Amino acid sequence: MLPHVESRNVAASVDKLLAERGTTLLSMKALIAAVREQTGTERSDADLAGLITKKAALLGVAVLSDLGRPDSAPDLGRSPRDAGRKFS
Repeated sequence: MLPHVESRNVAASVDKLLAERGTTLLSMKALIAAVREQTGTERSDADLAGLITKKAALLGVAVLSDLGRPDSAPDLGRSPRDAGRKFS
């Protein structure tokens, strides 16, 4: 089976987007949407977020992690036994 070939280099697109936006605080959701629009990539949000985070760190650009937690993910901070308890 042949590997999936994307129409445009996704990493280069991320570099360009981060460079264009400079030092302003950037939204991860907005960056992912822009990468998808420019490249037509079918990569997952998590994969794109990882690439963007790595590239932003190398360039010293701040990115707001506004993807949130999936609804089905467990809340590791509390157990069902703690439902009625108050923590300080």
